[in-house]
Amino acid sequence: MRHDHDDSAALLEQVNHAFAQGVSLRIQGSNSKARLGRPVRGTLLDTRRHRGIVNYDPTELVLSARAGTPLDEIEAVLDAAGQMLPCEPPHLGDGATLGGMVAAGLSGPRRPWAGSVRDYVLGTRLITGRGKHLRFGGEVMKNVAGYDLSRLLAGSFGCLGLITEVSLKVLPKPRQCVSLSLEMDIGQALARLAEWGKQPLPISAASHDGQALRLRLEGGEGSVRSARQRLGGEEIDSRYWLELREQRLPFFAAGTPPLWRLSLPTDTGPLALPGSQLIDWGGAQRWLKSDADAELIRGVVAEAGGHATRYGEGEEPFQPLSAHLLRYHQNLKKQLDPRGIFNPGRMYAEV
Repeated sequence: MRHDHDDSAALLEQVNHAFAQGVSLRIQGSNSKARLGRPVRGTLLDTRRHRGIVNYDPTELVLSARAGTPLDEIEAVLDAAGQMLPCEPPHLGDGATLGGMVAAGLSGPRRPWAGSVRDYVLGTRLITGRGKHLRFGGEVMKNVAGYDLSRLLAGSFGCLGLITEVSLKVLPKPRQCVSLSLEMDIGQALARLAEWGKQPLPISAASHDGQALRLRLEGGEGSVRSARQRLGGEEIDSRYWLELREQRLPFFAAGTPPLWRLSLPTDTGPLALPGSQLIDWGGAQRWLKSDADAELIRGVVAEAGGHATRYGEGEEPFQPLSAHLLRYHQNLKKQLDPRGIFNPGRMYAEV
């Protein structure tokens, strides 16, 4: 059952009070992404009462909803119309919300082939640190006024303002989906994926779990059938991709060494790092479980042209910024949140 409620007046009042008092706010929906980022001290601002789908027109491929709307609810409505969120955002816990999806900016296995969360954000409503409730962007791709700021909010972890509403582009679900398992080692898998990436194959996910290469083929019946015959391998349950997206595969079991997410150029070969690895995004995203020193891990990844993020406890979960980039972050924060009340230090101690 859906429970729609516009709580924007109460949220705005809480932000204005915090601005007047100089009190920090800890923005939170279901808290499903708590393992990412630095701990935040501040008064809890819970977005979950501000929920509901504001507008959805399947013929226009656009959905607008309030930030506290559960992702489960949005995905169910889209599924009933034969549509989907193409970037497959991870929930990583019960009750994950739309606002948290955009704030975290995380995408699932389809990311390299379909795009990221940022690519599907058309517009947002935002309460700034000055206590202003503003609208940026719109509900159509051609409306570019303020569009870049809406996209900047994707992956900002609540540090720039309080997202109250989001307009997203959605897409039809593929007509056919087949998942395969091919026996080969990681080196062979990365080489094959680099080769296949230059060919018109309907691949929409590619992962190596340490034992075999897993592929997902999506599209029209003819193209999927043709690729299935050409690639060979054994068919597997497509729920594998959901388990990977939600970090429920055995690889992610609790009580193991620290978990790292490595983001790399697509053509990166095998990385010589201590610990165990799971390949996602055809090699562009790699999960690493390792007790190795953070400086060593980040050094190897940086040399390959990528960056590393640590999940869970740790002083610097995100790749440290250069002085030049840090200045940009600080200037943007100052413009939107001059008193630094929103999620201070969630990404970096200096922001």
